[in-house]
Amino acid sequence: MLKTNVGYSQNKDAYQAGCEAAKMASVENGQVGLLFTSCVMDQKEIMKGIKDTCPNLSIVGCTSSAAICTQDGYFNSEDGYVGIMTFGGDAEVVTAGCANNGEDAREIGKRLAKEVQSKASGTRKPDFFFMSASPKEEEAYMKGIQDVLGDVPVFGGSAADNTVEGKWSLLNDGDSFADGCVIAVFYTDSEIKNIYAGQYKETGKYGIITKISGARTLVEIDGVPAADKYCEWTGKTLEQIAGGNLLTETIHNPLGVKDPIGSVTLIRHPMACNEDKSFNIGANLTVGTTVCLMEGSASDIVEANPKTIKELNSLMENPTSYFLVHCGGRRLGLALAGCENEIYPKVKEVLPTQKFLMVFTFGEYGRGDHSANSVGGLSLSFTGFGE
Repeated sequence: MLKTNVGYSQNKDAYQAGCEAAKMASVENGQVGLLFTSCVMDQKEIMKGIKDTCPNLSIVGCTSSAAICTQDGYFNSEDGYVGIMTFGGDAEVVTAGCANNGEDAREIGKRLAKEVQSKASGTRKPDFFFMSASPKEEEAYMKGIQDVLGDVPVFGGSAADNTVEGKWSLLNDGDSFADGCVIAVFYTDSEIKNIYAGQYKETGKYGIITKISGARTLVEIDGVPAADKYCEWTGKTLEQIAGGNLLTETIHNPLGVKDPIGSVTLIRHPMACNEDKSFNIGANLTVGTTVCLMEGSASDIVEANPKTIKELNSLMENPTSYFLVHCGGRRLGLALAGCENEIYPKVKEVLPTQKFLMVFTFGEYGRGDHSANSVGGLSLSFTGFGE
């Protein structure tokens, strides 16, 4: 049976915070800890504290944007925070990770998957894998991992900081780096389920992506500059969405694209409006696909958390703990609306006794019903663990 536990600390001393979180998260036959921390802390000291407390625990994870949330509260101290979810019992969980020093991201993904296979005790196909990467080439890392592991479902999210300045870190067993990928692969007979959703509503305003630049710059919709089409759809002015203003202006009205069979609408978060009226987007795009204007109020975003947990519970026989990936942009939208403090009580309503770790990322990974592994923004990737 897979065993899990959650620990946390707000100790200002990074080493002591690591010790406290690890001690609280101690679990039978502990093998792996998914670690999420503030970008203002000394990541290596945190991991040193964890290792000194739980020497046999492998660590992977990343920095979380502005906060973490656990069964005991919402922690967003400016001095930092540490949260760790541990996995043990009779399951086998194997980790790998490395920095990207200019290599092809897909090849790195392949190498990490092969490393995991070499460490695993058997040859069975994994049941799930956790991934975290820098916010740039997530799709390529994921493809490389699946080139080796096969069609194994994913959960996780991209490294984040508090100010979208690139101050994030990926964490790998004592090492930290800004660019790269880390994974934890699960081999278990225990129940694991994931729901990946944006929980936004479609407005009925659709267009066709007719021009992109690279993989993540939206140039034209229906042959019209992206900014002009977005203003037409929303009534916003070019001044309102200029430059970095676009990131916050689109939290409640992002774009959506359907997965190949329509079972999940993947959210595309416009991050910045360029002088040529193109949009920098937080995930990959494809010419010829339909794009839709989405909408979600602050109350919709708050209520999406308990709604998604209930949907996850309906898929499981006896969920006992949860790893909840919540987009940092959604959290920012709630903070700007003055209702960030509603995140914890709404989750606690539906998880009154179960342990959970919620983290805030800059990209979210998961899959919909009968869908494929996907990367998106402004989304939720909620994973439940059972017996």
